[in-house]
Amino acid sequence: MQPLSGFNIISLAINVPGPVAAAELRDLGATVCKIEPPAGDPLARFSQPWYERLCADMEVITFDLKSTNGMTELESRLENTDLLLTATRPAALSRLGLDWSQLHARYPRLCHVGIIGYPHPHENRAGHDLTYQAVHGTLQPPDMPKVLLADMAGAQHAVTAAVGLLLGRERGQGAAQAWVALSEAAEQFAVTIREGITTPDGILGNSLPTYNIYATQDGHIALAALEPHFHARLLEALDESSTTHEALAALFLTRPNAAWVAWAEEHEIPLAEVT
Repeated sequence: MQPLSGFNIISLAINVPGPVAAAELRDLGATVCKIEPPAGDPLARFSQPWYERLCADMEVITFDLKSTNGMTELESRLENTDLLLTATRPAALSRLGLDWSQLHARYPRLCHVGIIGYPHPHENRAGHDLTYQAVHGTLQPPDMPKVLLADMAGAQHAVTAAVGLLLGRERGQGAAQAWVALSEAAEQFAVTIREGITTPDGILGNSLPTYNIYATQDGHIALAALEPHFHARLLEALDESSTTHEALAALFLTRPNAAWVAWAEEHEIPLAEVT
């Protein structure tokens, strides 16, 4: 299914959220042209294989938008573009002549999704995934986060915004602009912490023995027997009348990961090896 087939998108967005969003729009059928600055996309240095997968089947070209020739080339391409994706602070876009008032006046059918760090009135404040997560309780110092939560969540928000703008335009609502703030994406994805669901004493934190992580003979497994029928199936399979943290911890230490995974598959219990 390619619902965006026939739509042309230009992405000026580098690093993580923009390229991930552009790749998802490509997968939905859009034709995507990725324009990079002369220094390239830092993501290519961080992970060349991931960068190449994200850019597959895209036209990737280099423009210096601070030069007259680069901006002229971009402007000529925007004539036939349905959506512009950026990851640049509004003040910098204005200096390039790419603020919404100018874009909309020159290209009345062009939609714009701008990925920024913070919402108005702090849209020009600098930040990165680490700082967005820092204020929303998703970090456990001194460990660094294993997931770029704000970046990946922001990419999903950008895709949703892009599809919404294009759909609105096709329904006669006109071209429009949407800002996607990564800090807001981090805040939304941290809602389970604020609501006490995944805090250490929360039901999906550490308080429920049948929804927890346990050590085995050679590693760890994740047990997720959350619903009553899975809990009942777990009791039956273990031949136990209760499932306390202590009892399960002692039990899971008696076998290696592979044995427990095979056992869980046999009894249709949600359990996975922690890799």
